[in-house]
Amino acid sequence: MILCCGEALIDMVPEMSVSGDSCFAPKVGGAVFNTAVALGRMSSQVALFTGVSRDFFGNYLKQELENSKVNTEHLSYQNGPTTLAFVHLKNGRATYTFYNESAADTTLLPENSPSAEFQFKAIFFGGISLCTNPTASTMLDIMRKRSDHSVTVLDPNIRPSFISHEESYRNRLNEMIALSDILKVSDEDLNWLVPHHEDIHTQIQELVGPLKALVLITKGSDGAEAFHKGQKIAQVPSPQVDVKDTVGAGDTFNAGFLCSLMQNDALTKQYCRSPNLSVLNEALAYATKAASVTVSRKGANSPWHSEM
Repeated sequence: MILCCGEALIDMVPEMSVSGDSCFAPKVGGAVFNTAVALGRMSSQVALFTGVSRDFFGNYLKQELENSKVNTEHLSYQNGPTTLAFVHLKNGRATYTFYNESAADTTLLPENSPSAEFQFKAIFFGGISLCTNPTASTMLDIMRKRSDHSVTVLDPNIRPSFISHEESYRNRLNEMIALSDILKVSDEDLNWLVPHHEDIHTQIQELVGPLKALVLITKGSDGAEAFHKGQKIAQVPSPQVDVKDTVGAGDTFNAGFLCSLMQNDALTKQYCRSPNLSVLNEALAYATKAASVTVSRKGANSPWHSEM
């Protein structure tokens, strides 16, 4: 089973009401939540560890997880409200304004984490859950304790406007990168992490150094690339589709990549250290295809296995 660790929230998405007025419609979301849902829909065994409010929106989130075949036994129920993210769309690209003070997914403590009796093939971390304590420190604690025994996957999915303490965030992220077997970043993430460089090889070398992590770079309509030991070893284009919006695209990519590796019995530490190129190209192609389905329809509406 894959365990996804991170935020679960409500995206308030701009829409037109039946009377023609502008409004915001609530949609389930959050980068890690979306990744878990996409994995469940692709018929992968997956569980989510997050803080869920006891409010109306918390029930809404839990229901969507169950509908998408995601194991919910590791949800931690909290008294705080559900995080709300108001989505702003411009030319199909999304930016966000967050309301999350004392929210359920930001208040997780180490004692809320899945107990040691539960073992996972892979553990996925990322999103805004890495920005706000105590949840951010709890995620690092889990990674420290479990990275020796599970494939560790990290997608920081950086939202600069959400980061209040940049130095501590960068320090925490650097330690998590050092513990990761698979690191996925967008080209925008990479430019924030390693600014003032135009050469992607230099950026990756500075980011991961001599580490043997498998690094994935997503580049929107330009497809995706994979790097290992600082060298590009695979590249795939993105399918051409009519883009409705990009909400959840990277999360679906993550799920598709992990799903494909699992189907090929390649979701292992050994594979990440010495990747087989045919399996890697297949995983990248599957991931970009899955993401293309998501961007072809509104919101983080990832494809089901039957649609792939």
